[in-house]
Amino acid sequence: MAKKLYVGGVNYDTTDDGLRSAFEQAGTVESATIIMDKMTGRSKGFGFVEMSSDEEADKAIEMFNDQEIDGRTVKVNEARPKKEWN
Repeated sequence: MAKKLYVGGVNYDTTDDGLRSAFEQAGTVESATIIMDKMTGRSKGFGFVEMSSDEEADKAIEMFNDQEIDGRTVKVNEARPKKEWN
């Protein structure tokens, strides 16, 4: 089963493809998305990567948490469920 990871502190110039290619070093990437600001069209500095298995997700966390990607030190951990807004 796929596991979604939160990636924070991402370089504002990093693209979806750049994030995907970095995380492919840890295994099969189902999806990689940089979150963009709707008003400005710029990156918000974080994204989500979905790895194809729990083992690959754990390996990605171990490989990339507190490591540099595109010149910025990123934080990587398991994504929490989206909050419901009332």
